[in-house]
Amino acid sequence: MFTRFEEYAASSMLGHPDSPPRLQGKLLFGKAWEREVFGLALSLSKAGCFEWEDFRQNLIGSIVEWENAPCEGQPRWDYYERFFVALMKTIKVSGLLSSAESAALESGSPFDSEKSI
Repeated sequence: MFTRFEEYAASSMLGHPDSPPRLQGKLLFGKAWEREVFGLALSLSKAGCFEWEDFRQNLIGSIVEWENAPCEGQPRWDYYERFFVALMKTIKVSGLLSSAESAALESGSPFDSEKSI
């Protein structure tokens, strides 16, 4: 169940380039790690680790980066991969994790398997 913050965060993305996939109005997650990374972003922002708008701007930038990449060798489109890239950037900028902790997280990318972050 969403609280006020989660409702605000999810609805602030509606109709914008960073809007998450939905099915019949509800957020759509195809894999467990997608739901977990979405919840992590909400929780960290709600706890004051970073501003939600800062994360959103990083997400929009991540989407634009994918769109502007050359077609040859470009990975297939995946919203939650872009979401994860934006979250990692936001976490790094916020100073929430040390460099070693960030590197450890990146080496265990959720895109490679169904494991959790």
